[in-house]
Amino acid sequence: MALMLYLCVMNTPESILKEVFGYDEFRPKQREIIDHILAKRDGLVLMPTGGGKSVCFQIPGLLFDGLTLVVSPLISLMKDQVEALRANGISAAFYNSSLGAKEESDVRELVETKKLKFLYVSPERLIGGGIPWLKDEDVSFVAVDEAHCVSMWGHDFRPEYTQLKLLRERWSNCPFVAFTATADKVTRKDIVEQLALRRPKTFVSSFDRKNLSLKVRPQMPQKDKIREMVSFINRRPHQSGIVYCLSRKETEALADKLQAAGIDAEAYHAGFSANVRSQVQEDFINDKTQVVCATIAFGMGIDKSNVRWVMHYNMPKNIEGYYQEIGRAGRDGLPSDTVLYFSMKDIVMLSKFIDDSGQKELNRTKLDRMLQYAEATTCRRRVLLSYFGEYLKEDCGNCDICDHPPVSFDGTQLAQMALSASIRTNEKVGTNMLVNILRGSANSEVLAHEYDKIKTYGVGKMVSFRDWKHYIVQLLNHGLFELAYDDGFSLKVTAAAKAVLQGKKAVQLTKVPEEVSSEKPVKVRSAREQEQSPDDLLFDRLRTLRRKLATAAKIPPYQVFNDATLRDMVMIKPTTFERFLDVSGVGEYKANKYAHDFLAEIGGFQKNKKKASDTFKKTLELFSKGLSPKQIALDRDLQVTTIYSHLASLYVDGRLNSLEGLIEEESIHLVRAVLPKVEEKKKLKPFYEALNEQVPYHEIRLALAYLEKSGELENVS
Repeated sequence: MALMLYLCVMNTPESILKEVFGYDEFRPKQREIIDHILAKRDGLVLMPTGGGKSVCFQIPGLLFDGLTLVVSPLISLMKDQVEALRANGISAAFYNSSLGAKEESDVRELVETKKLKFLYVSPERLIGGGIPWLKDEDVSFVAVDEAHCVSMWGHDFRPEYTQLKLLRERWSNCPFVAFTATADKVTRKDIVEQLALRRPKTFVSSFDRKNLSLKVRPQMPQKDKIREMVSFINRRPHQSGIVYCLSRKETEALADKLQAAGIDAEAYHAGFSANVRSQVQEDFINDKTQVVCATIAFGMGIDKSNVRWVMHYNMPKNIEGYYQEIGRAGRDGLPSDTVLYFSMKDIVMLSKFIDDSGQKELNRTKLDRMLQYAEATTCRRRVLLSYFGEYLKEDCGNCDICDHPPVSFDGTQLAQMALSASIRTNEKVGTNMLVNILRGSANSEVLAHEYDKIKTYGVGKMVSFRDWKHYIVQLLNHGLFELAYDDGFSLKVTAAAKAVLQGKKAVQLTKVPEEVSSEKPVKVRSAREQEQSPDDLLFDRLRTLRRKLATAAKIPPYQVFNDATLRDMVMIKPTTFERFLDVSGVGEYKANKYAHDFLAEIGGFQKNKKKASDTFKKTLELFSKGLSPKQIALDRDLQVTTIYSHLASLYVDGRLNSLEGLIEEESIHLVRAVLPKVEEKKKLKPFYEALNEQVPYHEIRLALAYLEKSGELENVS
């Protein structure tokens, strides 16, 4: 845990950023925040998950003479950040209830001998007087992480946080800075008051996580939802993901369904024992478990940078929570996916939660805003960011609305049907019953209430049950219906609906998104079965090496290097120590520790590439003798897809004159047709997906070789 000796000669934020963390430039706002802290002024920092909050207090902490105290709410969060600091050679420790007497004594000794730079502490320990040996003069800087917990409006309310203002009085000469990834204006004001910050400056970074794609799937039957999820996950066989559920029961049921489909998934919720929760979390962090189905209790304490996707199995209760949860994807800056599923059932369930809680009016308003986001008909990112007071000048181009703009139509007649039917039931029915009436259902409940006798019974039978539910949600958003939370969640017709019923006002609705495609879940293919580019193969080798080194060191793989650093390594392909230092995310400490292993792996890969020419030559000789690709594969003990790849390359190089007998003209036409739709034309998987898996990988490879040789590939914009 010893602090790196060379830190004593580093006296600028830039030198620490490069030599310790391995980055050449600060992200927006970081340098300004660091200067503010170094000037010993209080502040409030709002920066999205993955935006680089930690660097903002870690660099000043290294530059201050004394100890930096980091107040953190979760044991797992402390452990993760302390391990990350140690991985960069920085002396750090945590002090919480998980430590034994000997470990507590070791931490105390480090502080008393001035050998510790960062001490992570829970609010309970600080407020409860659990650190009597910590002297006022030991501390140079106090950072309050996850500061939204301070606020009475915060979504992770912790009573001890509201007493942290006592610490502001104790360390009156130190800068106090609060950090959070999400807080609306009310919460920001409350944080400042609860911490008694002195003339603080508020820094608000952009909340726009451009690398996250945003997608919403409304009103989907459970069977279709599970099928779509399985297909989605199977297309990403090596990618970690989180699925958030509303209830503990749902996390377990969903994990069972995914396991039955052959997916490595585990459930996580607060009802499990501490040992079970810890094991699930450790396995996920260490890439041993691919998917975790969890309640919102999971994720806050995880700094895992390579979560590639986040799904919401149900509607979140507010935008703050949703934003924070999707923010756990793509923390390394690489492209990542988010998918939100929701139904009217979720809205009813969340409304019941609100009825049982305090601040009903506020929480209902927040739920309404969440629903507006889910039902958005304009760029989804614009709607999301506007909640935090940030406004985009143009559409994002990375959400489902931008990709497939909804089609509007005159829905006045449908609106009149729904509104009239509700009125004729004396506004006593909820969404499902109203839809059953409109569709002319003969179920027992409809007949028992004699709803089959009203004039509007069956007037909307031409519209599917799912579509009607989708339209009713839109009518709620239009303010024509409102949910009566205190009357069995029945639908009440609002005053605004009067003009619609009288034909004085038209209603524009959007068509329901297409049902989940009928394609079957894809079979998971091994790395050898899928056609990969040389760079993808090298990335896999570096990832395997990273896992080996992490296992030996008993740390998470991403704490060796994150995926973004490995990708940069693949692009640069360093062969010397000096060149290795040029890789983004490689500081001197990690370079000294890992350069030998990674340079050796890259060098070995490059040598194997040089041997490729010989292996191509052998394939050509056997093919020229009349052997089929399958026979060549058997003879050479290789995958047949590898042989097809050889033949494609030989054709492009001019060493094979024709592809006759290897591919049908129809397959070439199919690949040619989707060329404009596929952005990454050097990868086969996007073509495979664009062609609905109807053309095998080896035929796509051959077709692309034909199009490349004919010059068609270059001419496609």
